[in-house]
Amino acid sequence: MSTVFVSAGEPSGDAHAAAFVSALKAMRPDLAIEAFGGPKLAATGATMMARMEGLSVIGFVEVLKKVPAHWRLMKAIEKRLARGDVKLLVLVDYPGFHLRLAAVARRLGVPVFYYIAPQLWAWHESRVKKMAVSVSRLGVILPFEEEFFSSRGVPATYVGHPLLDRPPAGDREVVQSALGLEPDRKVLGLFPGSRPQEVARLWPLMRDAARIVTARRPDVQCIVAAARGAEYPGADGVQVVQNRPVECFAAADAALCKSGTTTLEAALAGAPQVIAYRMNGLSYRLAKRLVRVSWIGLVNLVAGRQIAPEFVQDAATPEALAAAVSPLLEDASPERRQQLEGIRDVRHRLGGPGAARRAAELAAGLLAA
Repeated sequence: MSTVFVSAGEPSGDAHAAAFVSALKAMRPDLAIEAFGGPKLAATGATMMARMEGLSVIGFVEVLKKVPAHWRLMKAIEKRLARGDVKLLVLVDYPGFHLRLAAVARRLGVPVFYYIAPQLWAWHESRVKKMAVSVSRLGVILPFEEEFFSSRGVPATYVGHPLLDRPPAGDREVVQSALGLEPDRKVLGLFPGSRPQEVARLWPLMRDAARIVTARRPDVQCIVAAARGAEYPGADGVQVVQNRPVECFAAADAALCKSGTTTLEAALAGAPQVIAYRMNGLSYRLAKRLVRVSWIGLVNLVAGRQIAPEFVQDAATPEALAAAVSPLLEDASPERRQQLEGIRDVRHRLGGPGAARRAAELAAGLLAA
């Protein structure tokens, strides 16, 4: 029996890896799957060599604290690959760790399929040369990434975005009622992130912005999509919804979002948004020197223009967020109409569902080679 080793180091990657493994096993039930990942990957029946809980962090400074644990994991996976029976290494996102692991696999002669590309178009473009040497095939989930990587020597294929595979949550008013909201009142959704570290920085900002909005508009009701393990102090007047992020996006008439994939989730749910982000001060100063893109929100990057306003670091204040999101709660406002037009363009650019299946087909092709 051939063995595939799958590695995913954070919650979103765990979910995408699980969908990928399910699709691959449907095509190749003869494969044995071993993995480093989380609960969703474990639920596919994969044999878990290690768990990701406690390793996922963001920011340059924060990552340093996890270096010893990552080094031990790297050596453990290297030892496993060296046994010679792993026919394919699948890496899902998590670039800081996985780009090094890809180089290890190349040295050991193990083919590498990388699913969900590191955002080297944003920073560290110099690493693309290393990918061209160590990665056998790359499955990208943003339409502009295929040309970026292919033109730099990395065999890349756009497989579609995994979010398009989510089943719809249902009609907005039905979802609002299911969440205990009043369908005749506007809903402002707060999405400060899935990691406790992100929530600790962004929740007070979004909470205070929501207070400003509701003080001026008592008819607006607010919800926050709560992350496991995170705390939401001072949530008076905000409904805290646990473990139902898809429904929260579907219920929101407008949203305050952290940067990244959250912005696409809101867009695909048809919710106009304002984007905010804050990070450790030193990490921000380092990032500012390295980042090469004009926007931090994926919805804007996919659109190729700013369709949702962005507020980063010191510019992200409750007052600024409240002022920007308030017009998005008005059905007839030009700000809402313009953003909804931009959202339609983003949906068109992303294409259709089937990302995990197409990624699995690419991986199966490497196994057959």
